[in-house]
Amino acid sequence: MSSLTPDEQDMVRLVADFVDERVRPRVREFEADDIYPTELIEEMKKLGFFGLLVPAEHGGVDVSTACFARVTEELARGWMSLAGAIGGHSVISYLVRHFGTPQQQQDYLPRMADGSLRATMALTEPSGGSDLQGMRTFADAEGDDLLITGSKTWISNAQHAGLIGLLCITDRSAKPAHRGMSVVLVEPGDGLTVSGKIPKLGYRGVEACELTFDKMRVPATAVLGGTPHLGWGHMMRGLEVGRIQVAARAVGVGQAALDDALSYAQTRESFGKPIWKHQSVGNLLAEMGTKMRAARLMTLDAAERLDAGDRADMEAGMAKLFASEAAMQVALDAVRVHGGYGYSKEYDVERYFRDAPLMIVGEGTNEIQRNVIAAQLVARDQKGKN
Repeated sequence: MSSLTPDEQDMVRLVADFVDERVRPRVREFEADDIYPTELIEEMKKLGFFGLLVPAEHGGVDVSTACFARVTEELARGWMSLAGAIGGHSVISYLVRHFGTPQQQQDYLPRMADGSLRATMALTEPSGGSDLQGMRTFADAEGDDLLITGSKTWISNAQHAGLIGLLCITDRSAKPAHRGMSVVLVEPGDGLTVSGKIPKLGYRGVEACELTFDKMRVPATAVLGGTPHLGWGHMMRGLEVGRIQVAARAVGVGQAALDDALSYAQTRESFGKPIWKHQSVGNLLAEMGTKMRAARLMTLDAAERLDAGDRADMEAGMAKLFASEAAMQVALDAVRVHGGYGYSKEYDVERYFRDAPLMIVGEGTNEIQRNVIAAQLVARDQKGKN
């Protein structure tokens, strides 16, 4: 945490205490039956977690991206779903802060800071997945309004969001398609249907839903920044934050799995000694600890690049790719360390194993992420030679 200011270090400690005292003892009350954690969310609002990326002049906490990553990690260490509760909200906060009109900032940021207005982002479509260029959600101009038609799916916090950062087509003739995309700030209302919860393997408590827009009318002034067709660049910048956040979630889940495995390996004995002293278990722990340290450092490196004003799309993608794959492996190895107990719901490691896959497929699947990283490596190499 050396790159964090003293105030930011205090914030991370505050979150760690909240996790240890309020979250970890109560996760099973909400997780097993997929119950929305209203009480914990209300506490998070009071503690300022929804205003982490909102400027101080709008009532926010205004921390660095590196601090935001560490806060996310601590929340995910307690329960990954709580880190998800601030994920899309924080990305939209970031977009409104950097690209919103003064009126949009005034209308939304103060309420986003205190959590009275929660936001989500809507990118993925039922037929497209990570293929955003194949988008079929349109916002067609009609007078001073836009009429939105289409569907989005896997939208976290959809039932509790009062603001949706919707990436959609506002110019159907644009070639390639991304040149005609805009981010539209949509408040739920007539013409929008939010589905029930999509049943999920993990990431429980916080809902994911499908959104259906049926000629929903919104004012043209709802376009982020007031100028249409700039949404692809806006959202790609937002996804730098989003992928850092997903990487940090993975670090938190992996760290929780490592912590539990370390504790169990020191108390569980076989053949007259703690199991960590058996080479097979000790080697697992060594690999787990190394992976999580590397994942954390990569995540903070990407965050610090963004804070410095540098382009961080490749670094954020690398962090997301490495951290998510590491968390999945560490969660599986924690089950191995626990033996049969790792397969029991009496131990938290089975939950980590169910939560970890989300970071592999979320915020752009790792298969897509590898393509993006490869293209960036080649582009930067060619630029360096010119």
